Amino acid sequence: MRETAVIALTTFFATVGPFDVAAVFAALTAKAPPATRRSVALRGTTIATVILVLFALIGRPLLAALGISLAALRASGGILLLLMGIDMVFARSSGGISTTDEEEREAATRPDIAVFPLATPLIAGPGAMGASILLMADAGADLGRRAAVLGALLFTLLVTLAAMLLATRLLRLLGLTGLHVLTRVLGVLLCALAVQYVFDGIARSGLVGG
Repeated sequence: MRETAVIALTTFFATVGPFDVAAVFAALTAKAPPATRRSVALRGTTIATVILVLFALIGRPLLAALGISLAALRASGGILLLLMGIDMVFARSSGGISTTDEEEREAATRPDIAVFPLATPLIAGPGAMGASILLMADAGADLGRRAAVLGALLFTLLVTLAAMLLATRLLRLLGLTGLHVLTRVLGVLLCALAVQYVFDGIARSGLVGG
């Protein structure tokens, strides 16, 4: 169960990116009063939590209803996470773990950014949604491992909320270089986990003989 918690925590930290979220949040709410910033951060995190927990709980039954096997989920999820990990290592933005340039321009014109782009796709983006389904499916029927995954998800979201509330101080402390270094380290770990998911998916698919 401890191994599951560590893997889940690393994966969620990489796909949600609390400090990256904080940096974008600070830019989008630069002119807002402190009370408004706190309200937006809390509502955005709450909405993202509902989305990700929902994906975690109903993702596997939904895939089963669509006839998608767990092996296929592992392989495809691993490929998706690998692409995101590569983007993180090379500090590129593809929209998988952050907003695109078009989304940021649209967000700048909105009076309330709690739902879009903060809750989704900034916090609950494609990577975090895919990771929620994949990690819960990998936990199977083991209640302890499932609780560990949900605990890691909720902890990551709490860190994300705290990072947004302390965004200005964090940016001064870490700086742009520090954020990029942290992102690259998490990207390397995510790439390794992603490749392991692909290997597991292929091994359990029956396509490769034992």
